[in-house]
Amino acid sequence: MTDTAKALLDLLDLETLDTNLYRGSGSGGETPTRIYGGQVIAQALTAAYATVSGRLCHSLHAYFIRPGDPSRPVIYEVDPARDGRSFTTRRVVAMQNGKQILNLAASFHAQEDGWDHQHAMPDVPVPGGLEPRHEILKRNASRFAPEKQAELLRPRPFEIREVEPRDPLAPEKTSDANQMWIRMEAAQGAGPELQHILLAYVSDFGLLGSSMRPHGLTFHNPEAMTASLDHAMWFHAPVQLQNWHLYSMDAPFTGSARGFNRGSIYTEDGQLVASVAQEGLLRPLKR
Repeated sequence: MTDTAKALLDLLDLETLDTNLYRGSGSGGETPTRIYGGQVIAQALTAAYATVSGRLCHSLHAYFIRPGDPSRPVIYEVDPARDGRSFTTRRVVAMQNGKQILNLAASFHAQEDGWDHQHAMPDVPVPGGLEPRHEILKRNASRFAPEKQAELLRPRPFEIREVEPRDPLAPEKTSDANQMWIRMEAAQGAGPELQHILLAYVSDFGLLGSSMRPHGLTFHNPEAMTASLDHAMWFHAPVQLQNWHLYSMDAPFTGSARGFNRGSIYTEDGQLVASVAQEGLLRPLKR
């Protein structure tokens, strides 16, 4: 296991403070300036799972309320809202400095049989023929300010290969279709709960970028203020994130300084394992 993978797994291993009360680290995620949204979602789901037995999460809905401070721990308080015959519901509040930074509702379902159908996976190039994202960043690092280069080149626990990568500093206007292959080899052997938590972590990666693509924007542009506003996720089938998964995203609407983004996550052989939706802030900055 790589050091970066171990650091992520440690980040998602919360400290129990009391009944239904947990503490997680704010530092160590994807960004140094504020806590990465997928990190808070994944930690909140970890806290919820700690109070549930024998059922897997089938959906979660979260609101980002305040930016998280990476220099401080995050306290997670779980409300055991309901334990029913088939469904279990939990509400989780994430707090720093006595104020909410995220609240999350998650539902857990006992295994049942039913009818099955799904939309087909898009026809895209296989990951083996695509350039790894870290190689693209390495090739472009010299174009960034020196203080940003170390952050860009920092090793990450997930391997990502974008189907249609764009120039990070001079992006062309293009379709909102936004697809990438993802995997984390260190997820090998993880139980179904941890697989869900890892997928929730990575599901926030690049999703808001879908609504930026038609406008020639990236997260490295100084023209837009961006932030995730909410995040919803549905788990459909077992996840084995040590294998390649296609994250196929689009953005049906952008307007009023917000962008609506959605995603479907497939196994390499085409099984739909999760769906995602998110609205994000996309505010033009005045020069």
